[in-house]
Amino acid sequence: MARAFIPQIATGNDLLQGDVVYLTPANTWSRHHADAAVAADEAAANALLARAAAFPNAVVGVYLAEAVVTAAGPAPLHFREVFRTRGPSNYPTHGKQAEG
Repeated sequence: MARAFIPQIATGNDLLQGDVVYLTPANTWSRHHADAAVAADEAAANALLARAAAFPNAVVGVYLAEAVVTAAGPAPLHFREVFRTRGPSNYPTHGKQAEG
């Protein structure tokens, strides 16, 4: 029996700033997980990954990550993705940790 498809988002790292970024429905990159475009099936996920890979001079390490769809937008499903939403862990005054 095939595994049920889990919604996915496209993520990578901003090439200049190093921040974790997420591809939005408008084909822009956001530092906020909840802004990400969600692929609801395998075909949409493949198309989303292709769109995300079209920015080789802006974003590196692009891949699909599973997400849970909530009223506030997609939320990370796995610990690794939860950790990535928190930003750099080297100093509490850098990146997204400084914003919180």
